[in-house]
Amino acid sequence: SSYLCCPFKFKMMSVHISAKKGEIAKTVLQPGDPLRAKYIADNFLEDVRLVSKTRNIFYFTGLYKGKEISVGASGMGVPSIGIYSYELFTEYDVDTIIRIGTCGGYTTDLNVFDLINVDGAASESTYAKFAWEMDEEIMYHQGKAFDVINETAKELALETKAANIHTSDVFYRKTPGIPAIAEKYNCPAVEMEAFALFANAKHLGKNAATILTVSDIIPTGEEISADQRETALRTMMTLALESGIKL
Repeated sequence: SSYLCCPFKFKMMSVHISAKKGEIAKTVLQPGDPLRAKYIADNFLEDVRLVSKTRNIFYFTGLYKGKEISVGASGMGVPSIGIYSYELFTEYDVDTIIRIGTCGGYTTDLNVFDLINVDGAASESTYAKFAWEMDEEIMYHQGKAFDVINETAKELALETKAANIHTSDVFYRKTPGIPAIAEKYNCPAVEMEAFALFANAKHLGKNAATILTVSDIIPTGEEISADQRETALRTMMTLALESGIKL
């Protein structure tokens, strides 16, 4: 069983997701938090099955308006979503992953509750370089999901902002302010996962998008309260699901 602790040995079945082949849909919504995945399954999907709970990272498959959709967590950070999205794409033949998460605003040009449909994710991460020999500092959304999300937002009368964001490996940092890479690529907000998702999708020829809800404004300290969070995130979840049934 030495392969379980060695990242350089591979086997045919997924190491981190215990679902059987065929139990995960072609389109997957991927929040960071396993409990948020459960919330979506409990409140939006019908005929739901829990198909994986390895490491308490829950994956559910069910029906949304008659179409099979899966939802499962990515965990936090580039390494974690890099693993889960890669295994979904390669071991379960997933075509599309829509990451749904929160982000912090670097600027007061954003407001809490704003929705961002991410155009590109700029990062200091070496993930793409060492995984796929891609040297770019910025990775863009892949395939048609980004456009479908924009179209669906218009149908739902939701305002979304198309923007680059900063994917950071660092949550706490010594020096305050906007990091240089975020200024370079005009990133008004920061999160921790999209860069790796987009890199995997680019390498594998898959669809990948990221929808973010602005949960806090870093320079002012304004943030969505615990009571407001559920309602705010439901809007993003609905947009992702309505987009997902078109993909």
